Amino acid sequence: MDDDAILKAKIAEEIKRTFGVKDLKTYVKWLNTRRGIKIRKQDMNKIVMDFLLTEGYDEAAEKFHLETGIQTGIDIGNVADRMAVKTALQNGDVQAAIEKLNDMDPEILDTSPHLFFRLQQHQMIELIRNGKTEEALKYAREDLAPTVEKNQSFLEDMEKTVALLGFKDPSNCPYGELLDISLRLKFANKVNAVILTNQRFEQDSQLLYLLKMLRWVNIQLAEVTDYPLMRDFMGSYGRKTAS
Repeated sequence: MDDDAILKAKIAEEIKRTFGVKDLKTYVKWLNTRRGIKIRKQDMNKIVMDFLLTEGYDEAAEKFHLETGIQTGIDIGNVADRMAVKTALQNGDVQAAIEKLNDMDPEILDTSPHLFFRLQQHQMIELIRNGKTEEALKYAREDLAPTVEKNQSFLEDMEKTVALLGFKDPSNCPYGELLDISLRLKFANKVNAVILTNQRFEQDSQLLYLLKMLRWVNIQLAEVTDYPLMRDFMGSYGRKTAS
C-alpha cells in the first residue's frame, strides 16, 4: 500500500471515529444527497414572511414585503395589535390587554369564556401583587364572581386566587406560585396563541415547525443508517448520537 492509500485510509478511519460512522460510503452518499437539495428562493421567502408575522415583527414584515414582493396575507396592523396585547400582559397591564382585545375583535372574549376568566384572574393577581387589597376584593366580588357563577368549573381557581388575600405575605402562602412573575410571560404566550388561531394562523411559525420536523427526522435516520446527524441545524455535522 502506497503512502497516498495509507493516508486516505487513516483519514477514513478518523472520520468514522469522529462521527461514529460504520459505512463511510453511505455517510458520504447522504451528505451529497442533502447538499444537492435545492429550495426555491420564493419558498424560503414565504417561510421567512410567515415567521415575521407569527412572531410579531410587523415593521420587518412590511420591509420584507417591499423588498421581495411576498404578500403578507393579513393586515400588518393586526400584527402590531396582537403584540400590543402580549406586551401589556408581560408588563402586568391586564386591563389594557382586555381593552385592546375588544378593539381587535370583541368576539374573541365572547366566544372564549375560559380566556375571559383567565384574564380576569390575572387582573386580580396583579392587584394583589401591587398591594391593592380593597380593589382586589371589589374586583373579585363585582367582576370575577359573576363569571364563575356562569361557569362553575372556574370556582376552584377563583378560590385559590381569593385565598391569597388571607395571608400577610401572599407570595409565601400555599398558592404563592400564582404571583410568580414568570407566569406573566407564559400567559401572554397563551393569549398570543389564541389570537393567532382566531386570525387563522398556526400557533407556531412554519420555520419552527420545520425545525422540529427536521430534528425528528434527523434522529430517526441516525438510528437506522449512517446518516450525517445535524446537531445545530445550521450546516454543521455532529457525532452520530441523538441527544
